[in-house]
Amino acid sequence: MSKRDFKIYRGDDERGELVSYKCEITEGMVVLDAIHRIQADQANDLACRWNCKAGKCGSCSVEINGRPKLACMTRMNEFEEDQTVVITPLKSFPVIKDIVSDVSWNYEQNKKITPFSPSKKDKEKDFVMMQKDVDRVQHFRKCIECYLCQNVCHVIRDNDAKEKFVGPRFMARLASLEMHPYDRADRISDIKNDHGSGMCNITKCCTEVCPEGIQITDDAIIPLKERVVDRFYDPITILSRKIFGKKK
Repeated sequence: MSKRDFKIYRGDDERGELVSYKCEITEGMVVLDAIHRIQADQANDLACRWNCKAGKCGSCSVEINGRPKLACMTRMNEFEEDQTVVITPLKSFPVIKDIVSDVSWNYEQNKKITPFSPSKKDKEKDFVMMQKDVDRVQHFRKCIECYLCQNVCHVIRDNDAKEKFVGPRFMARLASLEMHPYDRADRISDIKNDHGSGMCNITKCCTEVCPEGIQITDDAIIPLKERVVDRFYDPITILSRKIFGKKK
């Protein structure tokens, strides 16, 4: 057992500061354990969000030493014994209190997406799919909505473009719908104009922080960008649309 140094953000979106704490750390503890111990012994009014403590609910997303992580999946032995562990809320979203961020903006983006839309005929029978199609869609459904990818996305974080780009999490959802063999909705125009696919310059920062290992950039964003290019910038497609009046 050893005492370790922590600095935790205390305050709200208008005013706050890093407050220092010392916490006894035992073998096997994760950062969330330390937060709970500090909350119990030293700061009863410390606000933190958590639920499953198993890396599957995405609730305990914070920034630890400047890097977006799940507190329940970040072990204390990842840090040097003399290293101060700095815990702050997600930078890209407003702070409700202490290390709890207001991520409600993400739910509003989700509402803008056209939901799964099979045909009436498809609904009348069982969905029979090739295994490769199942695997591709399931890959995106591993998302636990921790919003770490949204937080680290430089378009949302640094350029204040929340009204122009839905972010990597919802590009992944769009990809899961677009790539579903039974989905009949046409979202390509929305992906370009409403959801802002052109805003992403594929730095892969979202992929790097995903706790589920989803290849957001390669498997979701780039394929959606390609579909937009095929629809709106391919000269043959443009000519065909002008001649035959195809989809806009």
